[in-house]
Amino acid sequence: MTAVTLKAVTLTHVRYQKGDQLGHFLAWVSLVPVFISLGGFFSHFIFRRELQGIFFAIGLIISQFINEFIKTNVQQARPETCLLLEMCDSHGWPSSHSQYMFFFAVYFSLLNCKGIGPWGIKNRWFMNVLHWSLAVLTMYSRVYLGYHTVAQVFAGATLGILVGAAWFWVVNSVLFCYFPAIEESAFGRYFCLKDTSHIPDVLKFEYDNARAARNKVNCSE
Repeated sequence: MTAVTLKAVTLTHVRYQKGDQLGHFLAWVSLVPVFISLGGFFSHFIFRRELQGIFFAIGLIISQFINEFIKTNVQQARPETCLLLEMCDSHGWPSSHSQYMFFFAVYFSLLNCKGIGPWGIKNRWFMNVLHWSLAVLTMYSRVYLGYHTVAQVFAGATLGILVGAAWFWVVNSVLFCYFPAIEESAFGRYFCLKDTSHIPDVLKFEYDNARAARNKVNCSE
């Protein structure tokens, strides 16, 4: 009888040592990229349809393709601890989790610096601290849990920062000029795509317009 080799779906396949509370916490931190991708960007597209957010997500996808291309060509092994984690069948340099989170952090920070986003000026410092803290914790978690070496996570973080900054420049210096055309296209109209990055305080703008529209509603009808 031929032996069958089984391979796990590693999207949420994160292991930690039983009884290790810090490891348990960091295992959840290690899943932050999954939560951002499936919960954040998917719900953003469903409910917001913002072009800035859509191109942000496209940049993260491009970044992960770059990461996979480099891993495939460099083929640097993961640390020896991967034997316990069932992760020896994939390469470790650079860390895709670190690259993802630092891309996210630098792009988010640049959006904040440019005043783009619905979170308001008063909350921007908190958002910056939050996503940079998550990026550093994710990087640390990959080493602590044994999935990567220190060099591998720092390589991923560096690449994420460089690719994130470069993609931000492409989107907001080159592609931004085409946003009005995308909005007015048949595709943009069908999916209700929009760009509000030119509005200083989107949250206040939407709040005021929602209240104005509510005042026009005649409840007696």
